[in-house]
Amino acid sequence: MEPKLVLALFLLISVTATSEYVRPPTRNTLDFSWRSKSSSHPQQVHISLAGDKHMRVSWVTNDKSAASMIEYGTSPGRYSNIALGESTWYSYLFYSSGKIHHTVIGPLEDNTVYYYRCGGDGPEYKLKTPPAQFPVTFSVAADLGQTGWTKSTLDHIDQCKYDVHLLPGDLSYADYMQHLWDTFGELVEPLASARPWMVTQGNHERELIPFFKDGFESYNSRWKMPFEESGSSSNLYYSFEVAGAHIIMLGSYTDYDEYSDQYNWLKVDLAKVDRNKTPWLLALFHVPWYNSNEAHQNEGDWMMAAMEPLLYAAGVDIVLAGHVHAYERTERVNNGKLDPCGAVHITIGDGGNREGLAHKYKNPQPAWSVFREASFGHGELKLANSTHAFWSWHRNDDDEPVRSDQVWITSLVNSECFAEKKHGLRKILMGP
Repeated sequence: MEPKLVLALFLLISVTATSEYVRPPTRNTLDFSWRSKSSSHPQQVHISLAGDKHMRVSWVTNDKSAASMIEYGTSPGRYSNIALGESTWYSYLFYSSGKIHHTVIGPLEDNTVYYYRCGGDGPEYKLKTPPAQFPVTFSVAADLGQTGWTKSTLDHIDQCKYDVHLLPGDLSYADYMQHLWDTFGELVEPLASARPWMVTQGNHERELIPFFKDGFESYNSRWKMPFEESGSSSNLYYSFEVAGAHIIMLGSYTDYDEYSDQYNWLKVDLAKVDRNKTPWLLALFHVPWYNSNEAHQNEGDWMMAAMEPLLYAAGVDIVLAGHVHAYERTERVNNGKLDPCGAVHITIGDGGNREGLAHKYKNPQPAWSVFREASFGHGELKLANSTHAFWSWHRNDDDEPVRSDQVWITSLVNSECFAEKKHGLRKILMGP
């Protein structure tokens, strides 16, 4: 059989409008038993990308005098490099955090395993840097929380040979109860200490108390992302590059209108993108712009009105969002209509949160909506080369990661759209 025919049949089978799968009930919040540790013992260790060939290691200690030091090297127990970093802490009502450390290490070799130790105490950790070239694989899950379904999702992600994890908002579901930030850090540490986790904020990170506490204090203190490295003035929006992808992390809960710092940063960031170097352009934020679920209808409309023209003109290939506790994938779309030059939008707010699934969808199904289902799960995005990527969504079916939706996506960079887009982007960036 001809390869093109095989691919066509594969895509036809994979593109299913709605599954008849019987959705599972929610699961209880996980129980975290208290364990005694020395005050200098590193806790809640996680890593993130921090500019070209650098990583940021973040962890917490109860000992406020513990050093923000990382020892690291390419052999177990042999640390040929030492890096010193910074630390912070915060108080929230009757809660005081431990000492939160952030230390950047590097330059690091691509696609290499490093062994490291935090603060000169505690266990040895192991991380792997992403590759410099294709293929590169991302795992994706939003709205995680700390339930039995969260644990199932994390177990499935652990089986995925991914290089970087992408999380478009709603991490711990602490919702003002600060100890839940600590238990979330403990829950994800086995994965987040071994591969970079790149996150952006959701509504459950806000934790605003008017006239008393600014929003996102806990999130910003614990999950520092490379905003400074990407020229941003806020941890709530930034960008980074890995292999052949430029990835933009936007904030649904900070100003985004055309007069805002975020909007102006985005224009500058898009102007810097070199599609010869990074042919894939991705964007992540929490509130979806294309959503046929009855939950959270129209909540992303204002941000979409402000920023979709920028992303469209830049030729963004894929947009990943959370917030709606279900899964949905669209055709290429722009301005509410099918558009072969638009982005594929994927809602993946089904990581395992305590609020349960969003079961009700609007009917008839919009023309731009290809596949939708209210089940817990995670996504995997493999950028195979500069032109083709394979996306798959894996449903948590009785604790087995069943691949339930899959599709090949072709980058816009070599399409007929792109020359026109380059002209349109220049117009937007330079103004009327």
